[in-house]
Amino acid sequence: MPKRNLFLVCLFPVLCLVAWAARDRGVHGRRFGEVLAAIERSYLEPVDDTRLFHRAMDGVFAGLDEHSAYVSDRELDELDAVLDQTFGGVGLQLAADPRDGSIVVDEPVVGSPAWRAGIEPGERITAVDGATVQGRPLREVVALLRGRPETSVTVELALASDDPQVVTADDGSPIGSRTVVLSREIVRTESVLGDRRRDDGTWEWRIEGDERIATLRIVSFGERTAAEVDVALEAIAEGSPAVAGLIIDLRGNPGGLLKAAVEVCDRFLERGVIVSTRGRRPATLNANRAAELTAAPPRGPLEVRRATAGAVLTDVPVAVLIDGLTASAGEIVAACLQDNGRSVTVGSRSFGKGTVQSLLPLSDGRSLLKLTTSEYMRPSGAPIQRRPHHTDADTWGVSPDPAGSITPTGETLERLLAWRRTRDRAPRMGANPVNAPDDPAVALPRHADPVLGRALVLLGAGAAEPVEPR
Repeated sequence: MPKRNLFLVCLFPVLCLVAWAARDRGVHGRRFGEVLAAIERSYLEPVDDTRLFHRAMDGVFAGLDEHSAYVSDRELDELDAVLDQTFGGVGLQLAADPRDGSIVVDEPVVGSPAWRAGIEPGERITAVDGATVQGRPLREVVALLRGRPETSVTVELALASDDPQVVTADDGSPIGSRTVVLSREIVRTESVLGDRRRDDGTWEWRIEGDERIATLRIVSFGERTAAEVDVALEAIAEGSPAVAGLIIDLRGNPGGLLKAAVEVCDRFLERGVIVSTRGRRPATLNANRAAELTAAPPRGPLEVRRATAGAVLTDVPVAVLIDGLTASAGEIVAACLQDNGRSVTVGSRSFGKGTVQSLLPLSDGRSLLKLTTSEYMRPSGAPIQRRPHHTDADTWGVSPDPAGSITPTGETLERLLAWRRTRDRAPRMGANPVNAPDDPAVALPRHADPVLGRALVLLGAGAAEPVEPR
């Protein structure tokens, strides 16, 4: 496990503990051990000690903020996969059907073993290595498919049960089922997407119908995000016609690594503050603990991260798209470019997640603490964290510029999601065209996506026609 922060900053090594704190913690530790031993010895029903420990951890962290947690070994691999953007597996993005819990293929990762094998969105996984997955949680099915590279896994698939082309046998099983043997590989996930897929699976960065405007859709901030942005920006700069505007779409971005967010901001700034962080000031050696707990939380020195020279596309105007799901590292980028006057911000107010979580490994080497250790502020000095008592009138998160404020209806967002999913799929060689004449994906982006359409207007790409997605 790389020693890094889950969302923002590494804090290693942990400060040495003073003698009085160690003694105090020892008392509570012995008491906790006595409680567990009493339960194991005297409780009416046998209790699984691992489950009991996890429930105890849930209780401990319930008294902290919602972003702090105990991360078990089972969750550690998932955490690594998200931050590293790599995992050993077959490259299937799965979802559980809310109607019956069946496991449905959401999308194969382009270039992965599942993608090369022709597995399609909508197919249902019925068994893995001969064992049925019916009734099993999604997490368990994902774990069955992942594993060491160069090992194989057998996957049984069936067409969606509500597909009119499905023909069932006398026993009710779908005739359209098939079995695929896949070899696991290192699968690399993308965090930077373009306007639409090309036939070879690569991205077209120019917006269809507005080819002088390019787009970067950043869906998370991981280890490879900055490198992906570099590749995209190089392709955009070398393309024709000359780019006249750039849209950075952060809608739905839950955050990620501080390092990645800072590096992305640095690509667009020559100078200025990117973000500032401040933690709790360490207690003095002889501090009175009761006084420390009742007083206002002491804050440590402000740590400021600044841009370095070498920005790209310096003469190209930028628009940043946000919504209520833009959080954490996504908010760092949006606030940074807005406060430095580098972008116009379009959409709706962001989530308001402005605290720092550090990963603190435990002695077993297979679990850790995800602990809130500090908070960050935007370049203006304003906080991003939305606290429980805050209202819409308070200062938190990132708000769009007045001219860029737009909140699509739920119905529009549903149509937009279907339109976007179709454009993100890479056409397969020899397959029928993805877009039929009556498919909503034939609509140009400026018409299908009202938030993007507003951004195009603010970038000077012409007046947007008031056309809703079909």
